[in-house]
Amino acid sequence: MELQLGTQARYLVNFYHLGDYLWAAAVAASDKQSWMEAKKTLLKQNRWREVLKELEPFLEPADTADDDAPVRTCHRYINNRSNCLDYQGALAKDLLIGSGEIESAHRYILQNRLKIAGACWTLNNLAKMVALRVVRANRGWEDYWSEIGRQAA
Repeated sequence: MELQLGTQARYLVNFYHLGDYLWAAAVAASDKQSWMEAKKTLLKQNRWREVLKELEPFLEPADTADDDAPVRTCHRYINNRSNCLDYQGALAKDLLIGSGEIESAHRYILQNRLKIAGACWTLNNLAKMVALRVVRANRGWEDYWSEIGRQAA
């Protein structure tokens, strides 16, 4: 993606996926639900460093296998993806921080068009149709065709 989009793209870790790591790391918390809500609030405020600091006293020894080290695994996951945790910025722009809607978009972006009764697609044409449907869903339809017209002229 970086080769294709360069600095035009911003990446955001799926907030709910990160929550899976946090939930596993909450093993030392007496009230797991409250602990989770507090960490999620910090993350939504881009205060991920504070989350890391709060995890540090509970890090498992280095010789513990990852499967048995949920706190260390969560700490590493957050630390390695710190440049993809701008939830505050995404929320300020009314962007989604989870992938649920994106993951279900195939139903209304792709399947509505590609599963028309009697339709038959070659892989080459399928890829082109998918690209056009994505352009349309991203509200770039007019810009796309204007650019095609400029290239043809």
